[in-house]
Amino acid sequence: MDKHIYAVIMAGGSGDRFWPMSTSERPKQFVSLFGGKPLIRHATDRLSGLVPPERTIVVTARSLEEATAAACPGLPRGNIVGEPCRRDTAAAAALACGLVAARDPKGVALLLTADQLVEDETRFRRILADSAAIAAKGGAIVTIGIEPTFPATGYGYIEAAGRVESDSETVFYKSGRFVEKPDAAMAADYLARGGFYWNSGMFIWSVATMGAAVREYAPGLVALLSLPSRAGSPAELAARLDEIYPTLPRISVDYAIMERYPHVIMASGAFGWDDVGSWPAVAKHFPSDDARNTKIGPVTTLDANGNVIVADSGKVIAALGVNDLIIVQTKDATLVCRKDRAQDLKRLVATLAK
Repeated sequence: MDKHIYAVIMAGGSGDRFWPMSTSERPKQFVSLFGGKPLIRHATDRLSGLVPPERTIVVTARSLEEATAAACPGLPRGNIVGEPCRRDTAAAAALACGLVAARDPKGVALLLTADQLVEDETRFRRILADSAAIAAKGGAIVTIGIEPTFPATGYGYIEAAGRVESDSETVFYKSGRFVEKPDAAMAADYLARGGFYWNSGMFIWSVATMGAAVREYAPGLVALLSLPSRAGSPAELAARLDEIYPTLPRISVDYAIMERYPHVIMASGAFGWDDVGSWPAVAKHFPSDDARNTKIGPVTTLDANGNVIVADSGKVIAALGVNDLIIVQTKDATLVCRKDRAQDLKRLVATLAK
């Protein structure tokens, strides 16, 4: 286990993709559908053997600190850092760099997400370790691309631009370009042409490399690099973040740095990755009946086909003669929508908020 490797897990979230089971007060990373524990607990547990809890940091919303601590009881409370307001992933990345640099100037940070599933966790850790070894040499930022299995329009893409030789089992490529979420025709073209990978949103860099990249490409975030080392206590850090965060630019790390940085290397992430980005994706992780219904909780169906039905309220859901629906009931709300409209759930939640 390399003592210079740190994990920083980004755990914000607005709670709209898995509404009503997830909400702004308890976003997707706290959903416990998969394996009986919240997704953020999966994110920390799968690092076992590579990064210990004392070198695992979670950057979350200030309002979610206590819920995060409850979901990850093995994590030191001081390793949970709350952002006072939303400023997208570039700010979180710069803060992550500062948090790791304050502990270890030779540190290599694995910037990971809190709400994804990984099938082969052993291979996942090996790819992270191989990527960290490249990042530790300095100069390169490593990202993880996922070989696409269908023409997804909900992900950004990374173009591979030539193999990078390494002594590891992991396959690395030069990153040609980052491409924003395409329309259906373009996504189908990427899949047919090959050489395009889904952008997993995971990045690996040394704090020296990332610090230099922030100074060059995102100077509006420079204050976050030294802030953790100057803060004398968690309370002082929180107070300083309260002052600085509202003044920061709202921009993703992809736009701010990754699309502009000249030396990005992509690892091929062949470890069974799933963003679980919407309710229909849940069906892949649970058995279905002969009519293709995925039923979680006390659910009864008759002449119903291709539905995803989740009863999380303690009450029975009975579905008769309906097809291709998402039906989710919690103690607070009930969702009924067509599967092909699941991507519009964000709009519905925004309407409810009004």
